[in-house]
This record gives sequence, structure tokens and C-alpha cells, in this order.
Amino acid sequence: MKQKTTVSLLILTVILIFTGCQVVVEHGTPEIPTGLTSVTGDYKVTLYWNPVSDPDFMQFNVYRSYDPEGPYTIIGSTVSAFYVDRDVCNGVTYYYAVTSVNYDGDESELSKEDVFDTPRPEGYGAVLWDRMVYPNDAGFDLADECIVPYYSNDANIYLESDSHSGILYLVCGGQNNDIQDFGFINSLDDIDYAPTEGWSNSGRAEAIDGHGYVIWTSDNHFAKVRIESMADDHIVLSWAYQIDEGNRELSVKVSNFRR
Repeated sequence: MKQKTTVSLLILTVILIFTGCQVVVEHGTPEIPTGLTSVTGDYKVTLYWNPVSDPDFMQFNVYRSYDPEGPYTIIGSTVSAFYVDRDVCNGVTYYYAVTSVNYDGDESELSKEDVFDTPRPEGYGAVLWDRMVYPNDAGFDLADECIVPYYSNDANIYLESDSHSGILYLVCGGQNNDIQDFGFINSLDDIDYAPTEGWSNSGRAEAIDGHGYVIWTSDNHFAKVRIESMADDHIVLSWAYQIDEGNRELSVKVSNFRR
């Protein structure tokens, strides 16, 4: 295990010992990796960082902890500036760091960025139908990732058309669920964190193709959806749900720096 602490760097020395034509070189501490970031997935966390230019580089070691202060335990090694941690549980927050190792077996300090990630479910292709026509196929349960009747207690949101205008709306199901229109987004990844204000006073938001929406569930979980396509009586959603209660993190790519 390694503690993630800051220590003064040793003065790098190069000792040249000439014995005839023989030169013996003592290598210093390897370069500390920089630029560590994480990509949130469903039961996985993908890590990226900057490669190192040390000619004696052999490999990177990847470390993980349940606490930002450590201790950090090695979970794998790689020669590329990329690693996928699949030994994770959705809803659990993990902290990561990386070191570089040279051919002499010398290892750098842990990377300085405080990077954490909480894997969570996400998906694509949920079809919600207008509850005025298909009431049993209008609701969506974000926690269980399934279509439910709009009147179900498990329906966090459902689709409903206005009886006069025919406009489709995403409506909060049950009690104390909140929603807000995040506006047009290129992909679900554009929504990083759930906001603290701006929730719809009516509990509904107009369904607009390409728009993203943030949902705050009655049991204090956050989620996001994007309308990938729509027709007169249904929409197709992509979604991501944060299992960790009260955690507003919704981004698939997060790099966190503690100042």
C-alpha cells in the first residue's frame, strides 16, 4: 500500500564511474504521471493520463483507494496511458492515482491529481409512449432501468401529450420527483452535475428532440436523460442514473482537483 503524501523530491544524481571505457549510470526517480482523468461507466471506470517521455520507462502502476488520503493499493499495471478498472460496484466512490516505473524497478510518487469516480448505470433505447394512448408503456423507472405504467409508484418520469395542443411533455411521476430542461446537448455526456436550482414548478418539461433533462428523484437520487429521437406519440431516451444517494455527479468524464 502507498500513502498519497507530498514529499520533497530527491536530488537526481548521475554518477559517472570510468573504468576503462565502462560507464555506470545511476538512474534517478521516474517521472510522475500527470493529467489523470476518469470516465464513468456502468460497472467500470476508465482512466486516462499523459504518457511519460523517460527513455528508461517500463510501465505504469495503477492505484485505487476508498479514501482520498489513502492508503492506495495497486490494482494493475499497463504500458499505455490508459486503464479500465472493471472490478468496481455501481454506486461506490473510488479514488485513483498512477505511478511510473523504470527498468531498474524504481517507482515514482503517486500522481498529484485527486481523481475520483462513482460507476453508475446508463443506457440507450428506452421507448416511452404517450400515456394518453398507451398508459402501461409511458413511464420509466430509472433505478431499475425499465418501462413501467405511468401510474406506477416506480415511475420517475412519464410521457404525456397536452389534450389541446398535442405537445408532448416529460412529467414527474409519483410525489416529490423534480425535473428540469437542460437545453439542447450534443450527447448525454454534456451534463456533468445535477444543478441545485431551476427545477420545473409544474413538474413537467416539454419533450424536445436533442434536449437533455435532469431528474431529482423522491429518494434523493439524480439522473439525466436525453431525447435521442421522437415521433407524435413516443420518444426514445438515453439515460444515466446515479446510484450513490445525494451524489450530483452525472458526468461520464470527471477530473477532480482538490485545492
